[in-house]
Amino acid sequence: MKFNRYIALALFGLSISTQSCNKSFTDLTPQGSTTDAAFWNSESDAIAAANGLYEHFSDDNMFGRGLFWFLNASDDMVTGRTDAGSAAVRNFTATGTESRINSMYKKFYQIIQRANTILTKVPAMPIADDVKNRVLGEAYFMRGYAYFYLSQYYGDQRAGVPIVTEENMEQLHFDRPSHVRENFEQIQADLLQAAELLPLVTTYGAADLGRANKDAAYAYLAKTNVQWARYDQGKWAEVVKYCDMVTNSGSGRALIDTDKPLEDFASVFFIENNYSSEYIFSVVSNRTRGSILPGVLFENTGYGMYNGWGYFHPTLELYNSFEEGDPRRSATILAFGDTYTLFGQERKYYSANSQTGFQFNKYMHPFRTPASQHLNPSGDYPTSDLNIPLVRYADILLMKAEGLIQQGQNADVEINRVRNRAGLAAIQGADMDDLKQERRSEFAAEYTDRHSDLVRWGDAQAAYAKPATGRIHADKTKPESTFTVSEVWSARNFNPAIHHVWPIPPQDLSNAKIAQNEGW
Repeated sequence: MKFNRYIALALFGLSISTQSCNKSFTDLTPQGSTTDAAFWNSESDAIAAANGLYEHFSDDNMFGRGLFWFLNASDDMVTGRTDAGSAAVRNFTATGTESRINSMYKKFYQIIQRANTILTKVPAMPIADDVKNRVLGEAYFMRGYAYFYLSQYYGDQRAGVPIVTEENMEQLHFDRPSHVRENFEQIQADLLQAAELLPLVTTYGAADLGRANKDAAYAYLAKTNVQWARYDQGKWAEVVKYCDMVTNSGSGRALIDTDKPLEDFASVFFIENNYSSEYIFSVVSNRTRGSILPGVLFENTGYGMYNGWGYFHPTLELYNSFEEGDPRRSATILAFGDTYTLFGQERKYYSANSQTGFQFNKYMHPFRTPASQHLNPSGDYPTSDLNIPLVRYADILLMKAEGLIQQGQNADVEINRVRNRAGLAAIQGADMDDLKQERRSEFAAEYTDRHSDLVRWGDAQAAYAKPATGRIHADKTKPESTFTVSEVWSARNFNPAIHHVWPIPPQDLSNAKIAQNEGW
């Protein structure tokens, strides 16, 4: 889990706040400050600046649960607790002022500003070329990465998001581009530069695992072109190209597949596989800093054993969507009566709090052993030793498959590699329906984002016009309790002309003097 031994820092505008020397990159407690003039002199300064690019990994409102509120709009889950703000997001009635979603937009721009500062300062520093190139590569990568999420959530054919680079960062006003393709062009340029400068992950020592790497740049190039293809079908060829560049990079990317279907998929999300051949880029976490997502998904109040938050519950629709015999279902979802291990004790699942009768199981590995081993001692901030994947190799295979299908080509090899790991029979002549099924089964409750998939496929309106259902058990304290199927969330009105993007927080609109996304 060690990221490096240098100081991590956070850059806000012209101020620089440094962090203490820590064993892990995710230990980011501020300990002091320094001036711009006293900084940017040594390799440790450059590395510390690069470390600051990852500080958002420990921000609850980013990949802890913040961006999960957008995923929660999908048909795979419902909000597990009464909360007006999150309900407004899920029902597409949000204004952008909601505390659940009003900070991510500006936080991505903070990443961009930090990257811009690095790109301004580091080129002239008298440091070794290998360190300089890696730090600059990280800056280009994280800027492209930040714009990828901003563009996906807030940009469309009517307007992109403001483009701020090291060349114009001193301006006081930034207009929205007339089309999100201008953002995609910027992202692609940044990620190509990152891929040129960054090393393969296989060259990193243990202290640097978790940093951006060449494969991650290629992966986000593929993801960018998937979104770009909504406006230009020619981009599907680019998706295939960049997926192949990940596969052929020399880093040995591969699925975890030992021909044990009942174990292999579940093990992808085990702590010992935080840096496996499958994880291309992930949120680095430890017991004191990082993503709180596993705790957010755990049973509310945790049976009195640990303070789980119980915010997102799988729907019956997701549970029933898996093919018969697909082991990914039990690895992804706990249903009443399922056997699992909690804090060293085998037990059968039940829940007095689940809205649907289910709980996500995918990130439960830290809860298998005594809490002191892998969980934050404070359940009020339930981080763990488990990294949270942002891009897995399975996504590379299925993005390539989609790119091939969209070009009228055969994608059976790629889809069947994913199916084979799950022990499922091979299919022939795979089409988009097959591709959609695999993505749902493979990536449920991951930042791969089913909601975004449904939007770009044009399927969101029909999917959300149906109510979400769950199993309501007669006795919620008994694993073997009988149940009835009931509606747990009403049908929603998704307007594809409006709700394909999210509202930009009004305060950010006011500060930047830009227009809101139409219809919000």
